[in-house]
Amino acid sequence: MLKKTLSTPLTKTLLVACLTLALGAQSATACTRAMYVGPDNVVVTGRNMDWAENMDANLWIIPRGTAHDGAAGKNSIKWVSKYGSVVATAYDIAAADGMNEKGLVANTLYLATAQWGDIGTKPTLSVSLWAQYALDNFATVAEAVTALRAEPFRIGAPSMPNGVPASVHLSLSDPTGDSAIFEYIAGALVIHHGKQFKVMTNEPNYDAQLAINSYWTDVGGLNFLPGSFSPSDRFARASFMAGALPTVLNKAYAPALPDQSLETQASLGILGVMRAVSVPLGEGVPGQPNVSTTLWRSVADQKSKVYYFDSATSPSAFWVDLKKVDFSAQGGVKKLTMAGGKTYSGNATALFTKATLFTPLPFVIKP
Repeated sequence: MLKKTLSTPLTKTLLVACLTLALGAQSATACTRAMYVGPDNVVVTGRNMDWAENMDANLWIIPRGTAHDGAAGKNSIKWVSKYGSVVATAYDIAAADGMNEKGLVANTLYLATAQWGDIGTKPTLSVSLWAQYALDNFATVAEAVTALRAEPFRIGAPSMPNGVPASVHLSLSDPTGDSAIFEYIAGALVIHHGKQFKVMTNEPNYDAQLAINSYWTDVGGLNFLPGSFSPSDRFARASFMAGALPTVLNKAYAPALPDQSLETQASLGILGVMRAVSVPLGEGVPGQPNVSTTLWRSVADQKSKVYYFDSATSPSAFWVDLKKVDFSAQGGVKKLTMAGGKTYSGNATALFTKATLFTPLPFVIKP
């Protein structure tokens, strides 16, 4: 494991350079997640979804009492959702992002180096439902860490529709500001749990990301910030910018906010951070899938329970107020269709329509 205590500035510079060069060889896709934690339980989590093609994302309301299985054959884990959630899908076959009614947020980001290990005889879960399992079953990060550390299931990772392996790591955050990163490295589950783990991107694994960022922290963001779209550079920029957001209401700008609240200021601040580390629409580097267009951004206000969605293919953002959603079983599954160029603006909570729940990408266990 890389340690923060590096012997000399030259050693640190060489380490950062070597790791950064190594990132270019990874078959990864760029995504970024960053958190804001302020006073009075104001907690906001933002993420970018970067991908090399259109993913036909849609938003779904999944109520309490929804029965699921792990989409991994006869030994699939089965559960019934304890909490309702709003999720954003990828290809309408995987829950990529979302927030539940308790304010727990789940984000899956690409990690090409994920190694899931042997399935064995444990119940199995397709990676397409990893985030959904967390949103359905847990109210807090601590609760999720305790349960998932016991590994009640093994994860199977099929390929996405474009042939790219569905290799991801998972981040969770909750309204207390608690955070956890879950990765499968060399077949073993590795968990980083604590309020200090506010930012996540892609390669390398999280220990190495932290080591690289320690160098840029020492340099100081006001002196210099790395400017490429590589995961380590985005990690450094997101860490500095999210950490620099004000923790009190800025009276110079507050009159322009719709409700003049710190929650809204923080949500818009994190949206600004996510836009600042985005890859412009249509931009990419041939042969380097780790530089891909940012398709959309989400921002979850975990105190007010508002989920914002900002599509790169739409001129306006919109939001869903989870406090106004009927998460009872009687409310049923509902969908807000965004695929096909549909656009929304403002509060879209009432625009969801009843639908049949999407079919998750299955994992087939080979005999």
